[in-house]
Amino acid sequence: MAAKTKAAPKKSTKVGIRPLGERMLVQRVEAEAKSAGGILLPESAKEKPKEGIVIALGEGRMLESGERADWSVVVGDRVLFTSYGGTDVKYNGQEYLIMEERDILAVIQG
Repeated sequence: MAAKTKAAPKKSTKVGIRPLGERMLVQRVEAEAKSAGGILLPESAKEKPKEGIVIALGEGRMLESGERADWSVVVGDRVLFTSYGGTDVKYNGQEYLIMEERDILAVIQG
């Protein structure tokens, strides 16, 4: 069964970074400032969140047929990703991750 292809993602983003191929741009959500027990955490004690928002998508993975595979996520999805997934980049004072779709574990719904 041949995979469907979607319209190509926008060529530019508000951010100014366009991921290539099967990569996506994700912005981490802010780390919690309080513990589950209500204790305020200093910056050094905060764990980097493994959750973020998809900001931009590349063209998609190239299939043997020459078509592009559909993405399982769309821009704006809130996602959970692996601890070591992606490459950290800093652009215009903001931190982002460039990662592949296989680094995404789940889409948070609701």
